[in-house]
Amino acid sequence: MKAETGLLPCLPVRDMVFFPHMISPVFVSRGRSIATIESMPPQAQQIFVVAQRDSRVEEAEPENLYEVGTVAEVLQVLRLSDGTFKVLLEGVQRARLVGCQTNGDGTWAEVLSIDEKEDIPPETAAQCRDLLFHFEDYLRINHRIPHEVYAAVENMGTPSSVADAIAASVSFKLSEKQRLLECVNVEERIAALRGLLDGEIELLKMERKVRGRVRQQMDHNQKEFYLTEQLKAIQRELGQVDGVATEGEELRQRAEKVLLPKEITERVEKEIRRLEMMAPLSAESSVVRGYVEWLIDVPWKERTRDQNNLTVARDVLERDHFGLKKVKERILEHLAVKILNKAIRGPILCFVGPPGVGKTSLGRSIAGALGRKFVRVSLGGIRDEAEIRGHRRTYIGALPGRIIQSMKKAGTLNPVFMLDEVDKMSADFRGDPASALLEVLDPEQNRHFSDHYLEVDYDLSRVFFIATANTTDAIPGPLLDRMEIIRIAGYSEEEKYEIARRFLFPRQRKENGLDEKMLEVEDATILRIIREYTREAGVRNLERELGNLSRKVARRLVEKRREKKAAKKGRARKDKQLVRITAAALETYIGIPRFIPERPESRAEVGVATGLAWTSAGGVLLPVEVGVYDGKGVLTLTGKLGEVMKESARAGLSWLRMRAKELGIPANFHEKKDIHIHLPEGAISKDGPSAGVTMALAMASALTGRKVRHDVAISGEVTLRGRVLPVGGVKEKMLAARRNGIPNVIFPKENEKDVREVEEEGPLGMNVIFVESMDDIVSACLTAAKNMPVASKGKASAIRPRQRKTVSSARKAPPSGTKKETGRTRRISPGGR
Repeated sequence: MKAETGLLPCLPVRDMVFFPHMISPVFVSRGRSIATIESMPPQAQQIFVVAQRDSRVEEAEPENLYEVGTVAEVLQVLRLSDGTFKVLLEGVQRARLVGCQTNGDGTWAEVLSIDEKEDIPPETAAQCRDLLFHFEDYLRINHRIPHEVYAAVENMGTPSSVADAIAASVSFKLSEKQRLLECVNVEERIAALRGLLDGEIELLKMERKVRGRVRQQMDHNQKEFYLTEQLKAIQRELGQVDGVATEGEELRQRAEKVLLPKEITERVEKEIRRLEMMAPLSAESSVVRGYVEWLIDVPWKERTRDQNNLTVARDVLERDHFGLKKVKERILEHLAVKILNKAIRGPILCFVGPPGVGKTSLGRSIAGALGRKFVRVSLGGIRDEAEIRGHRRTYIGALPGRIIQSMKKAGTLNPVFMLDEVDKMSADFRGDPASALLEVLDPEQNRHFSDHYLEVDYDLSRVFFIATANTTDAIPGPLLDRMEIIRIAGYSEEEKYEIARRFLFPRQRKENGLDEKMLEVEDATILRIIREYTREAGVRNLERELGNLSRKVARRLVEKRREKKAAKKGRARKDKQLVRITAAALETYIGIPRFIPERPESRAEVGVATGLAWTSAGGVLLPVEVGVYDGKGVLTLTGKLGEVMKESARAGLSWLRMRAKELGIPANFHEKKDIHIHLPEGAISKDGPSAGVTMALAMASALTGRKVRHDVAISGEVTLRGRVLPVGGVKEKMLAARRNGIPNVIFPKENEKDVREVEEEGPLGMNVIFVESMDDIVSACLTAAKNMPVASKGKASAIRPRQRKTVSSARKAPPSGTKKETGRTRRISPGGR
């Protein structure tokens, strides 16, 4: 054996062993291997190819390479478009890896060539011929290798090259191929290869036997299916339906297990008989089968027993929700009536309020308080009447409407059924879903609700329907008339704080893998999140911010724990380190505040008045600025005002002209003065009647030169005679004034009942003044007036409804019909309703 030492480029390969006399392309895509190919000199003709022990290693180190590889001749090097190389190699001889060197980014190997014996004894030739016979048997069984390979192997010449060619062609394991490569002795290599071929031949025979058995079983099943279908066809021709009666009997058994009314039982039996007379694989049979299954699965008599315990119901409602006194009282009243009158029909409530005030979650609490199942259907975006009433069975893929589908899901005849977002339905050429809901929500009609798919009357009178909406403006009048409206105006800061402390923060802390020993938030921190990071009537964004804070803390705790583990080298001790979030440190966790609190006027100004407006997100301040200058009597309105607000401004100006003498304004001011009314935030649409008195007061201040008190907020509509008409959104507006530190609010006299209702739910500590005319507002708000009580600085005491003041004008306007507030609402910000 002759050995020579040399330095060659090293090319590690994965999942393959390269044998001598083997011609194959090798795709080079790893960084170090690409660098090796690029560093090869042009005259280099050979390369050392060696397999790596662990194919999962991306860049193999010398210790991860086998000791024996193959010296190969480089036939072609081709660079591909993606930067990789395709190298065509032909194996020359075995070689042993002595060491590795680094040449730039490439790797070069110091190898010791291994030469084999040139003389071939007769025994070796005989063993090689026997090996070829075994290889031919292998090719005869394995059809995945082309038979031309045998001729190529047979013509290799020497037993060593024949053995290497067979080892390269057969799909042995990588370790077995490497063992054959390392076997230098030809006789030993041929013997090992023959044993491996025998094992592969036995495996292939076993696989062929298993495949034959599977094919035979499949043929038997197909034959059985064909004969069964023939038998059914013969029975149908003879009028014998026993062969297809199995499915009908199964449906009958299901129908017997449930409680069905007599007429439904008869309908089911009729449809089953129709099904039995049809071909099992026909399209009509599947339609009838689905219809019968719906009739059986929909609850007809199943009911849940109500939990007739007022104390338990009250505890459930108090546990799940804070505040909402009126809603809780209504539920307890219904339960009390239910105890006295078992036959009472289900009420139909409609919760109206801004997003995030808990309308949907309140429905779940009501179901828990009554001990009933809860189902919810979102009606937002529905414009097809069939979504409510279902599709007729003549259509392909017909299904019942969402009402019947939800009743099947509930499984009882008396669930708590929530119709969510009822104000966001629309209508088109496919019908009006709001009109279809009239039958569902009418207590006189829903006892006999008709679904187009079922085609039988269904009783919905026991269902406790709850609808939710953000506003009532988009709900049609007939539909609105069928529901009892319960308004959820929003929450004050104190209520938001209690909700966050009792419900939101514990839930978010638990969902993010924390507990009270790991995270604690101070009361001032929660209040700062409410004031500076959220601006909403509900608490949805407040919960998001608390969840954001919990995630930040969770990440910091995990990072600190990982640092401790790294420092202690593996001692996994889970120390629960308490993190206390103060108000001052809040910005380091969730960033800078997103909202700057609205700042009311800090001192009395001429021509500047503060109004109150209602929006879908709660109440807001609505400042009004008026400028008067020489001109020709032009009235300019800016601030993207709607038609209602423009009409209110013109009505206020007409009132000023009629009262010019009493107010000390020149009678001809409308001829020599231009008036400009501006509402800031001009990019936001504003409309509604609530700003009428505010604009009239600001114009009166600008024309008389008297300042408007800065600690007063006003809301009301004005008429030509100066009468102040009532407005809506009283609670939201009071909360807005309170939130911005304005202790005094002025409302129309007819809104006194609304203020009383707000105070009964919880005193807000506001000084409320009720007025009947613009003269009352002028005398109370302009600086010359001294007859309005001012609340103590920093802490406004609550005044009971019977203690509230009503400023009466010396000249009362004659009573007239009450003007109903318009239904226009603002899109984002101050709407003025």
